[in-house]
Amino acid sequence: MSDVSDALALDARPRVDSNPLEQAGAIAVIALAGALQFSIAIAQILLTIAVVCYLALLAARRERFEAPPFFWPLTAYAAMTLVSALFSIDPRASLIDSKQLVLFLIVPVAYRFARGDRGKTLITVVLSCAAASAAFGIIQYGILHYDQLGQRPQGTLGHYMTYSGLLMIVIALAVARVLFGRSDRTWAAMVLPALAVAVALTFSRNTAVGVCVAAALLFALKDFRLFAVLPVIAAIFIAMAPGQIARRYASMFNMNDPTVRDRVAMLHIGERMVAAHPLTGVGPNMVQRRYAEYRGADAVKPVNPHLHNNPLQIAAERGLPALVLWLWFLVALIRDLWRRFSSGGQRELAAAALAVVGAVLAAGLFEYNFGDSEVLMLFLTVVTLPASAERSAAA
Repeated sequence: MSDVSDALALDARPRVDSNPLEQAGAIAVIALAGALQFSIAIAQILLTIAVVCYLALLAARRERFEAPPFFWPLTAYAAMTLVSALFSIDPRASLIDSKQLVLFLIVPVAYRFARGDRGKTLITVVLSCAAASAAFGIIQYGILHYDQLGQRPQGTLGHYMTYSGLLMIVIALAVARVLFGRSDRTWAAMVLPALAVAVALTFSRNTAVGVCVAAALLFALKDFRLFAVLPVIAAIFIAMAPGQIARRYASMFNMNDPTVRDRVAMLHIGERMVAAHPLTGVGPNMVQRRYAEYRGADAVKPVNPHLHNNPLQIAAERGLPALVLWLWFLVALIRDLWRRFSSGGQRELAAAALAVVGAVLAAGLFEYNFGDSEVLMLFLTVVTLPASAERSAAA
């Protein structure tokens, strides 16, 4: 009888499809998440491979399209973006800029391929790749003199904001694994200091805020008593941080700092854009072109590429209906993740995803990180993992 019971138990375990397309798609998704730390071009090639495998499987098996619930408000947001592009002063440029909407396909693709234990494998790969990227950033700061605001550590990526934004997300994943993981916690704990140091060395204040929010959220989910650790961490940072870095982060509370004043001015500029174009905005990729029309006397810079604030940028660029749809997406996403965390089935993945959402939203009050392709790709991948893992368990 014991042999029969063991056989039945083995048969009841979630199975991973051995179809070559399934395996190729899964490898592409996992590799994509890791490659984001080094090259957007490689990541996009891997995304293309994953999408091709996904579409081939749907056609070959005549399956219906499936996605987690939060994908549908995201789709509505994409549709409203295209409407906004059509009403832009330069529809062609706005439509070309809207190609980033293709990245939303990561949600159904990851939902299909990151099943079973693949989600946790993906996070391990991301942690390992980010550790190498963080080490390179530290070398840039300490040896290659990327140690000033004009030249900051950026890893192998094109911009320090993208670099710090990705590391911020990975820190959330590492802390979630340490607090809620059942395996590989040691590796996550080992790479965490390097990730934190690398983020601090980028001088990026918005990501520092995001990291703090992610850590606070995870502490609250695990045990409120962990908040006692925060003053210790703050004291260590103040004691060990180089003077220029400490002054940089202290400057976020200085209303006379030029960058702080410019961000306040951008709030006013965004308000004027929304008031003039409440329904469709000025159009995707039009904020920079039309910045001077709405600039006031309080502006520090003559022009900015965007408004350094997710909600404001979306409202000014795509209109208030697009902002409502984006907020609907966030509410649906957070509700979905909270339900999965509360059920207890995927606590590590759900906690990590909630922390990533908190980090991106907090940092996004001071930076338009939802428009950063690398950050957006990793964000969408991570927040889809709990739904994909639970779907596999249910099957």
